[in-house]
Amino acid sequence: MKKNFIRNAHRWLGLIFSLSILLSSGSGVLHNLMTYTQKPPPPVCPSGEGISVEKIAVPINEVPTRLGWSTVQSINVRNLAGEPWYQAFTASVEKPGYVNAVDGRVDPTADERYAAQIAAHFLGGAAVRQTDYLTEFNGEYINIFRVLPVYRFDGDDELHSRVYVSSVTGSVTRYTDDKRQFEANIFTTFHKFGFIPNKFARDVILSTLTLGAFVVSILGIILFFATSPMFSSRSTRKKLEE
Repeated sequence: MKKNFIRNAHRWLGLIFSLSILLSSGSGVLHNLMTYTQKPPPPVCPSGEGISVEKIAVPINEVPTRLGWSTVQSINVRNLAGEPWYQAFTASVEKPGYVNAVDGRVDPTADERYAAQIAAHFLGGAAVRQTDYLTEFNGEYINIFRVLPVYRFDGDDELHSRVYVSSVTGSVTRYTDDKRQFEANIFTTFHKFGFIPNKFARDVILSTLTLGAFVVSILGIILFFATSPMFSSRSTRKKLEE
């Protein structure tokens, strides 16, 4: 192996893969800055003013019958518009069912109303409108947020606020606006190559570029030791030069 070959390989591979290193390092700096310009994710905590348990008149064992279900997986008690409601889940139905714990009525729109209540509470009581119901991740609500399904609500403010709500956890899973999303899109585009729509192709390209940067680094280390008087003997240097 000649020293010139190692040097040339290091030089040309470094040039080829330097673009990916440049994009990764630059977007990595942006990612650090985003920890200061963007607030952390909202805490997972119950919303509302509390539940008046003394109002509950419907026994919990009546919930499956009132919903027309044979079994339930779990039942929560939620505060919806100041009243206690049973929120029930079963494997055969995508959305939870709701039974008013005061008078036993069933409301098929209660899940949307409950999610809207959470979103409005998060935005300080501002008016919100539902714009989507996500069962899959997309370009704005990506897989790092983990929770699905979620409702999306938009606020009519100058920031164009968007709130993603899970009625299952009873909390906001993501908040964003135009400025936050602009920064997030830059990071996703340049650090994760988000402009490549196919995930498998994106992973292959990212892995190839990362491997190339690794090889360049190894060649640089070899070249350092091979050309350093401190670490290489004359005979070793002579062999490398031949």
